[in-house]
Amino acid sequence: MSRPRGIPTYRKHKASGQAIVTLTDPSGQRHDVLLGKYGSADSRREYARVLGEWEANGRRLPAKNNVLDGLSINELIVAYWAHVETYYRHADGTPTSEVDAIRLALRRLKNLYGHTPAASFDTLALEALRRRMIDDGLCRNRINKDIARVKRLFKWAGARQLIAPEVFLRLHTVEGLRAGRTNARETEPVKPVAEEWVRATLPFLGTRIAAMVELQWLTGMRPGEVTIMRTMDLETTGKVWLYRPATHKTAHRGQSRTILIGPKGQQVLRPWLRLALTEYLFQPREERAEFDAGRRSKRRSKVTPSQAARRPKPKPQRQPGDHYPVSSYDNSIAKGIAKANAARACPACRKRSAEEPCSMCRAAAIPHWHPHQLRHAKATEIRREAGLDAARAVLGHRTSAVTEVYAELDAAKAASVMERLG
Repeated sequence: MSRPRGIPTYRKHKASGQAIVTLTDPSGQRHDVLLGKYGSADSRREYARVLGEWEANGRRLPAKNNVLDGLSINELIVAYWAHVETYYRHADGTPTSEVDAIRLALRRLKNLYGHTPAASFDTLALEALRRRMIDDGLCRNRINKDIARVKRLFKWAGARQLIAPEVFLRLHTVEGLRAGRTNARETEPVKPVAEEWVRATLPFLGTRIAAMVELQWLTGMRPGEVTIMRTMDLETTGKVWLYRPATHKTAHRGQSRTILIGPKGQQVLRPWLRLALTEYLFQPREERAEFDAGRRSKRRSKVTPSQAARRPKPKPQRQPGDHYPVSSYDNSIAKGIAKANAARACPACRKRSAEEPCSMCRAAAIPHWHPHQLRHAKATEIRREAGLDAARAVLGHRTSAVTEVYAELDAAKAASVMERLG
């Protein structure tokens, strides 16, 4: 049986007759560890123990006194990143959105304290990092989440004896920012998008983006769930179709996710079903090809010889993929809103498009909305028509408390009740 690649070898130390293994840390420094009598069961067990601690420690040998003295924050981030890329993954092996969130949080830490010894990072340093986030214009909720990600780095390091556990315990005493008690920017809670705004935007979206928006509006699924739809994930035998995403937000907790698709949603979805069961239904590369074909069909001038002889790049740096990332989906909607507002503008504002629109055009403009607001809108509709428990079941929440965040209270219904009873 071949040894896995990258695993240090169990071998004999000729001078002493003992078993030995040589471990190399990320900086390239080598450490020889004697394991006991060569070939003995005890030396084999010691070999397995040393390798296990070395792997768990980010391929570093735990130092004496259980602390790696002089370890900088840059070195700590390098060791932690191997854990991040392994741990924060969906069931299919693709990285979760938390990977990018951690990268951005640790980038600020690295820029401010990269060469600082990790053991000396204290509460004052964490407060200074948070002040930098406030100065950079991050909102309060984002700052609290990023500070929690930084604390998580030091918790991980303390558990693996890269730094003293007391470092994390000190940082843990720093409380999060609270609303109204800080000068950090506050954000408005996510509200449901109005149906007229969605309907006004749809004609200015690509065919695939428009279909995804309609599906979200009808089902209340998350943006990350509509972008990864495949035929193999659908059960189309009943009156209500069942969609079980390959990955979803709570899959790492062992929770299942089933999305119900009614007749209206089925009508939107049916043209996009594929015979190739594993292919994504909504593919940006097909949208791009369709867009290019439309431009060629509308071309009035002849193709010049130099254009006809031009060949596409063999390895372009950026090319459309087989499914939409959520960020691309969001950006496509934002561009559609901008196109819709340009079409609604008065003739005078169209001529001076780079300038500030007039008051009438500003009043008629479609406000910016993003795909997650479609989920909030569906939650509010279901709660109004069938109650909170039905909204919880459709959205896939375990508790009604989570659904309360999504389902806006119906002010008209409350006014009707108070008109009768108040």
